[in-house]
Amino acid sequence: MIELNKIYNESCLETLSRMEDKSVNLVITSPPYNMNLRIRNGNYCSRQIVEEFSTKYSGFSDNMPIEEYFQFHLSVLKELLRVSELVFYNIQIVTGSKRAIFRIMGELNEQLKDVIVWDKGVAQPAMAERVLNRQSELILVFESENAISRQFKNSNFERGTLNDIWQIRRGSKDKFTKGHSAVFPEELVETILINFSKENDIVYDPFMGTGTTGLVCKKMNRNFIGSELMKSYADQATERINCFTQQSLLSA
Repeated sequence: MIELNKIYNESCLETLSRMEDKSVNLVITSPPYNMNLRIRNGNYCSRQIVEEFSTKYSGFSDNMPIEEYFQFHLSVLKELLRVSELVFYNIQIVTGSKRAIFRIMGELNEQLKDVIVWDKGVAQPAMAERVLNRQSELILVFESENAISRQFKNSNFERGTLNDIWQIRRGSKDKFTKGHSAVFPEELVETILINFSKENDIVYDPFMGTGTTGLVCKKMNRNFIGSELMKSYADQATERINCFTQQSLLSA
């Protein structure tokens, strides 16, 4: 039995195995980018971890072999499309993810609804010479049915009011998100919820991290379910959301 407004400290595939078909309204997530897989002499290898650039998760190597990375995310996305009609999958194209992500877009082309470019405004300097700075990330939008059309079945925006390039600054850190170098900005989650959900909907985040999706859901009267493999982040996320809930009750 899956409880609402709870973060499960386990692999998302384990959580998904207990979820019924079409049991959630929306998925919003940002999985690990595989930042620590690099190319040397034409072959993939693990890079030396440099905190400034390559540690999305403290204590997590983030360097799956490229085929394993592809198979894992393909499996996750297929399960997400089983339990939800609409999936927003934020990913950054880096050496360790590029081939896998483009293969996934091809493999799931019949479910790929659209691609949103998240413009973060300021780019981090590239890690090597002759490499483009990365100012943007992609949000792959998948729909389980009728993805051949670019028209969304359930959305709240009027014709001509929502673009496919979202200019949103990086997420800021607080006492709950320290140690996580890729904090999901609340504004990004808010934009998706405002335009693609309604109050009391159920939103699932299979890579909850420090809990931004869950926190914004609580702020906007949506229910959430989360999975997070790392106990430290699952605990931080739960504490972060509970802190907001308690403050809301005191100010009511």
